Amino acid sequence: MRQQARSEETRTRIFNAARTCFSRTGYEATSVDDICKEAGATKGAFYYHFESKHALFLELLNKWLAQFDQHFFETRDETQNVADGLIEMAGSTRIIFTDSSNYLPMFLEFWLHSIRDPIIWNKVIEPYRRYMELFTRLFDSGNTDGSFQAADPRLASRTLIAIAIGMILQGLMDPHGADWGGQTQESVRLLLKGLRPEG
Repeated sequence: MRQQARSEETRTRIFNAARTCFSRTGYEATSVDDICKEAGATKGAFYYHFESKHALFLELLNKWLAQFDQHFFETRDETQNVADGLIEMAGSTRIIFTDSSNYLPMFLEFWLHSIRDPIIWNKVIEPYRRYMELFTRLFDSGNTDGSFQAADPRLASRTLIAIAIGMILQGLMDPHGADWGGQTQESVRLLLKGLRPEG
């Protein structure tokens, strides 16, 4: 039991060291040696816990998204209808622009790097596909309950995601230029206003 606890502690140390190194120097410039040095761990320990630098980074990305998702879905569940739920979910992006702003550049770098590797790229874009399906179902539900006037669910989902990604990129280019979480929420509100039934 003590050995298992030590092993888990080593894994956590490596994971946290990787996050520090990736944030400081970026994905490409960070080596497994750098992570091990930061963690005070051997390469053998690294490869015992993580298959590769890619695998570790994907775990870091998924953990970050899981925290975002939890807040995202809790916010949606507290609303009365689909449109209000989408607006509140858009407001959740404030987490990206505040708590997680240091991680965004390294995630973008990793995504660009992963384009060259189809296997890794398929794993990297899983969250995008998941959000596409979620929003498509929500827009479809909004069409059914009368919240929207027969919007094309997939096109509306793509537009919504395009707004979010565009705001994230603007937030990276000009971090202090606006309340980017608030801007994202207002942009989604504007999109949904155009989809609501007249009258």
